[in-house]
Amino acid sequence: MSLCPCTSGRALSECCGPLIDGAPAASAEALMRSRYSAFVLGRLEYLDSSLAPEKREDVDHAEVEASSRDAEGLGLEVRTATEDGDTATVEYVARFRLHGQQIAHHELARFRREGENWLYVDGDVNPKQAPRVAAKVGRNDPCPCGSGQKYKKCCGA
Repeated sequence: MSLCPCTSGRALSECCGPLIDGAPAASAEALMRSRYSAFVLGRLEYLDSSLAPEKREDVDHAEVEASSRDAEGLGLEVRTATEDGDTATVEYVARFRLHGQQIAHHELARFRREGENWLYVDGDVNPKQAPRVAAKVGRNDPCPCGSGQKYKKCCGA
């Protein structure tokens, strides 16, 4: 039993293998995992068939083939996966070793469902998150810890 490259902890034959061999993906996340596995395994025809048709001519097949041949898969981390009807997004980090260097590819990928098949459409590489906004607490404001005291006498002391 060989483990699936997508780092699900399951056997390839029970995880991404059937999808790479032609079974439809049950979710956009499953498609993303199988695309990662196909890249690591050198099954590049699957990358093309699971790509939206209008995007296929934009792919540099020679570059993808060279990258797949030279890269060692180090794992896939799916951070978020959301589906809304026939569209979905998956934020993930794919890790590789390429020419002795560790590489992390972080992407917010977009997918759409056509019939029973999910397709990769495109994505934003290294997506930026909205900056966190913290409310400023004034010295004479109530303490945010809920003690009922002024901030300056409680947590601000």
